[in-house]
Amino acid sequence: MRPSVVRGRQRQQPAFKSDLGRRHRPDYALLILSAALLAIGLVVVYAIGPALGQANHVGANYYVNKQLIAIGLSIVAFLITAQVPIDLWRKAYKPLLIMAAFATLLALVMPVNPQYPAHRWVRLGTLSFQSVELLKFAVLIWLAGFLSNRIRQGQIQNFVETFKPILYAFGAVAVVVAGIQSDLGSTGVIVAIMGTMAFVAGLPFKRILMIGGLIMIMLFLAISSTPYRRARLEAFLHPAANCQTSGYQACQALIAVGSGGMSGLGLGRSVQAYGYLPEAANDSIFAIYAEKFGFIGALVLIALFVGFFGRLKAIAERISDEFSRLIVVGILAWLSVQALINIGAMIGLLPLKGITLPFISYGGTSVVFVAAAIGLVFQISHYTSYAAPRITNDRGESHDNRPNGRRLRGAYHPDSSRRG
Repeated sequence: MRPSVVRGRQRQQPAFKSDLGRRHRPDYALLILSAALLAIGLVVVYAIGPALGQANHVGANYYVNKQLIAIGLSIVAFLITAQVPIDLWRKAYKPLLIMAAFATLLALVMPVNPQYPAHRWVRLGTLSFQSVELLKFAVLIWLAGFLSNRIRQGQIQNFVETFKPILYAFGAVAVVVAGIQSDLGSTGVIVAIMGTMAFVAGLPFKRILMIGGLIMIMLFLAISSTPYRRARLEAFLHPAANCQTSGYQACQALIAVGSGGMSGLGLGRSVQAYGYLPEAANDSIFAIYAEKFGFIGALVLIALFVGFFGRLKAIAERISDEFSRLIVVGILAWLSVQALINIGAMIGLLPLKGITLPFISYGGTSVVFVAAAIGLVFQISHYTSYAAPRITNDRGESHDNRPNGRRLRGAYHPDSSRRG
């Protein structure tokens, strides 16, 4: 057939669409694990609500009511991202980046709370919005589309077309989030998202190491040039020597974890929540959880997280579409690194970074965007396959889409008798 012609010119090819394949039953285990983690967080916030209310001169149910509202909004966010087609998300990166940039700029001009002097929140009366959570989501969508297009075009190893834009994005994040907003922890999470996605997409390892070297130099400069960051590092290295000053939160967190013993003090018997442990409902909530449920409870919570991250990994391995796979990989990096930083800081293995624990910590913005991310993964889980096919780019080059090269088991196989 002759190609159709419009006004003397060949009709343009349709926009690239995701090759998702046949739709099937989604991964309900992912949904169950997410709901279990969210429920645990709600129980802990409910248990420490009276103590927090007394310390901050609000009602006993103030915190749990706000968390319930946040969970309601998170359900709406989940339903939206689980229903909007993946191909529309590929096109949505520009509006998302614009909104993230606008929210970041708005946070910079908003009056700051004396308790939280950094310009990280957009505050409207009693409502607050942390712009960096939207930025994480926007960067995730942009980079998944950018890298999948470079793979399809055979340009993934091209320095100018692939490496330089990512390097510029790293620089912008470092300047805005780490520099202006003084949020080194969130910068680390975004860097982990971008680095993991670039590695899985096939960016040359030497160039990833080059970016890593630049990050380490910037990290050294960020810490050495800021007194409070130097104090935090010193408190991490010598916690017992700074328990009354810069190491106060770290020492109190260790006291909370140790007080829980093997089985915990119980839901209504927390001591550290009564003003002793700073940020008990958000950054320090794992220490409060360990105080209430002990070593056994902490192991159960960590096991739930491991199971949850295992489901994300399985979905990433079993999806044939590059854009979708990179989204899942980015979300896995986002939530796992954030959980690692939070838990590691509470048990003294990492410096304190002011990072929330996904699903568990009190805070509407974090809960909503985590739910939005899980909605994307849940939608993608409709299209996992028994054995992901080889991907062929525009140059005719092909590569195995399976990250580890193993034979995969999944939800769908063309031969129904071989489903795993």
